[in-house]
Amino acid sequence: MFIHSMPACLRELAAHHLEHYREAAGREAVDDPEWCSAMMRAFAGSDFIARSCIGEPALMHGLIASGELQRSRTRGEITSCLQRALDEVRDEDDLKRRLRLFRRREMLRIAWRDLLRWAPLDETLEDLSALADACIGAALAFLEQRMRRRYGTPRRADGRPQGLVVLGMGKLGARELNFSSDIDLIFAYAEEGQTRKRNGLSHEEFFLRLGRQLIDALNDTTDDGFVFRVDVRLRPYGDSGALALGFDAMESYYQYQGREWERYAMIKARVVAGDLEAGRELMSILRPFVYRRYLDFGVFESLREMHAMIRREVRRKGMADDIKRGPGGIREIEFLGQAFQLLRGGREPRLRVRPILSVLQTLAGLGLMPRETARMLQQAYVLLRHVENRLQVADDRQTHTLPTDETARARLAWSMGHAGWDDFINDMARVRARVEEAFEQCFAVPQDEARPQQSEAAQLAALWRGELDDAGARAALRQAGFADPRQALALLNGLREGRSYQVASTQGRKLLDRLMPLLLAAVGRAEAPETALVRIINLIERILGRPTYLALLLENPMALSQLVRLCAISAWIAESLTEHPILLDELLDPRTLYAPPGPAQLRAELQRQLQAIDEDDLEAKMDVLRQFRQVNALRVAAADISGALPVLDVGRHLGEIADVVLDAVWRMAWRDLARRHGPPPGLDQERPGFAIVAYGKLGGRELGYGSDLDLVFLHRDNDDGAHTTGPSSIDETVFFMRLGQRIIHVLNTPTTAGVLYEVDMRLRPSGASGLLVSGIGAYARYQREEAWTWEHQALVRARFVAGDADLGRGFAHVREQTLGVMRDDARLRADVREMRERMRGELDTSRRGWFDLKQGAGGLVDIEFIVQYLVLREAARHPAMLAHTATAELLRWFGANGILDEETADGLLTAWQALLGRSQRLTLQGQGRRVPDSELRQHRRHVCAVWARLLGG
Repeated sequence: MFIHSMPACLRELAAHHLEHYREAAGREAVDDPEWCSAMMRAFAGSDFIARSCIGEPALMHGLIASGELQRSRTRGEITSCLQRALDEVRDEDDLKRRLRLFRRREMLRIAWRDLLRWAPLDETLEDLSALADACIGAALAFLEQRMRRRYGTPRRADGRPQGLVVLGMGKLGARELNFSSDIDLIFAYAEEGQTRKRNGLSHEEFFLRLGRQLIDALNDTTDDGFVFRVDVRLRPYGDSGALALGFDAMESYYQYQGREWERYAMIKARVVAGDLEAGRELMSILRPFVYRRYLDFGVFESLREMHAMIRREVRRKGMADDIKRGPGGIREIEFLGQAFQLLRGGREPRLRVRPILSVLQTLAGLGLMPRETARMLQQAYVLLRHVENRLQVADDRQTHTLPTDETARARLAWSMGHAGWDDFINDMARVRARVEEAFEQCFAVPQDEARPQQSEAAQLAALWRGELDDAGARAALRQAGFADPRQALALLNGLREGRSYQVASTQGRKLLDRLMPLLLAAVGRAEAPETALVRIINLIERILGRPTYLALLLENPMALSQLVRLCAISAWIAESLTEHPILLDELLDPRTLYAPPGPAQLRAELQRQLQAIDEDDLEAKMDVLRQFRQVNALRVAAADISGALPVLDVGRHLGEIADVVLDAVWRMAWRDLARRHGPPPGLDQERPGFAIVAYGKLGGRELGYGSDLDLVFLHRDNDDGAHTTGPSSIDETVFFMRLGQRIIHVLNTPTTAGVLYEVDMRLRPSGASGLLVSGIGAYARYQREEAWTWEHQALVRARFVAGDADLGRGFAHVREQTLGVMRDDARLRADVREMRERMRGELDTSRRGWFDLKQGAGGLVDIEFIVQYLVLREAARHPAMLAHTATAELLRWFGANGILDEETADGLLTAWQALLGRSQRLTLQGQGRRVPDSELRQHRRHVCAVWARLLGG
């Protein structure tokens, strides 16, 4: 932007302003050629800058002489400059005057640097926001001190003084203030009460008066102008609400009456002044209102309606040239970013940022928006905000409308670096068209590729509304694919006439009425329509009170199709989704739904989720752990039923989830106890002296979908009388006992998200009568001197899973020594056979015509016992086998190393896979563990034959 490229009309205007400036400044006028050139450019672009320099030349001279015009402000510099300007302020009138003079000087500095492009956009927005923060904070501090001297200090119930909390909303909250923005403020205070002076006030009255005084100090127009226009209409109840509210009243309002647009507004809320500690408390209280812990797809419908209302207003008022609210304007970019924030911010803390450029960057980084789209929107936003600044700084006027006056058009085009208006407006049109296209793609009502034909959709919609007679309804259902339309119709009538539908909100019924035709069409194409419908109606009845899940299915046809597919195949998945609807979020992306992550990914995912939660919020962490387990178990189940996961990998994946969870749980419990009592001497979280050993299915990496965890807790051997090192010291043994108790509490205490895992500790030394946590030495002695054969059998599938790695190696050594003992084969066979017969007598559910896959003769437990017998018989001669705990791995090892001939080993492994696969499928189908006696006979006969050959009977 050079002077020779300046249009003639602007050159003439700038020269006129420069002449008036020289007359006003007299002998003090700036005469340096470079500064005169810069002044010409500034005067051409802004009448406001020209008026400021002409009206008070000393402002300009002071800024040049101090060097402040030529450099960026450092962080906090505006605040410190204002504090100096307010030294020894006398009264409110003096406060108002000094604030306005300071604002005038800073606005000149900021406008000059922005217009001449000496400052990037982010600096301009930050400086304007910092100026507002400083003015609000300084005015509040002065006024609050005067109020306290007169009426006393408001205090909380515990005696702590409390102050007014000032929330900045909108562009101020996001540090994106423009030149002529109003500042949107909300006032709050922590607790009700009364100040203690004789003429004391209630806290409500105290902060009400203080808020009014603050508004007056900033908003009142005097001979010196104003500081900022203040808007407080975003407060609860708007103009009819109290100017300042206590935290309890704020929480109650937003919990029970807060509207969707208020969530949208609250995204940018920031404590800008006042009682900062109480402000952090308030933001924590308000966070659940803004950011829901589930994926909130209802936000799209709400924002569609809000945007449609704005569009209608734009059309009605002829505001197409409004760069803020018009098509492809600033507001649409903000809507795009903030829709994703409301949708996913509860689950993704990285989205809880305020500046829109940061939001777009985060969306691209998380893979929620294509990088090209995010980059385009960022560039468009910067361009539009520059245009907004140029429009407003021209005359210090609040406007967002592109000009119609020829001189104003020439000024805007030239100040934006364009050769002329046509060049500028064509560039703007291209940018706004791209923004509008991105917005429409994001907020368009989704169209399902498999959406029913119009006639079918109309029929199914009429059926759901009850507009067809029975014959017509059954015909529509039969045409949609239901083999038993009478049953399907009864189910639908039951849903529509049932209590869940009748008591649902208007929004919930409205969403369901839109969803049902799509749902019925999808269910009709499913593998088992009637079965799927029963399961999905159970789910619908559960989520009707939470319309956001209905919105999720409406907004995401892929999620709807996955729901129908999975519910048709698996009762277990249907029950999981019904019990924990938050899992519906996982249906959105088949790439993650059908691809269970490995241990490293699981660990990183859980760590990221837990880090987003306050360290002391155990309940929230317990919920996160439960949802993490449920989500990842769903992924395993989906991959299982789709055939993407081999039978033996199912248990391994479920075991990896449990391993990661156990590692996180003991760390949480350790941190809490160590913070309270200090750690045992010489120990820390890297070397905790505590270990978790998994037995049974988890130990063998064969965990089932609903399996308990068989666990044993060990601690290091210690000197008697050792105590923890904290101020509230306890015996070291007590520390480890409490650690074990706390781990069990976290695992199996029911919360709103259910139970994490049921825990079985009966395999510890001496069973239910033994200590919850055993020292490693006592554990070794027990295994060596007291344990029964069946306990050594159990040890075959035991492994260290979490805690102190050194102690884990100590356990592995004890296991190897215990299992590696030479045994009398006859006695061993008798013990194993006796235990198996006892178990079969107590647990086998086989009946005439039905076979128990687990406990029946030739079933899964027989194979496990065969493997355990062989380990106990052969480990002394072949210790390498003890590296394995999984049944399948041991069978392969036996075949490869001559413990069994390959045909026998392969036969047992094949039988194991077949029986296990059938058992897993029955679990997913919500059935028991019995199958018709005719099934799997060849495999069972092979198992029985091997049993007879090895163990007799």
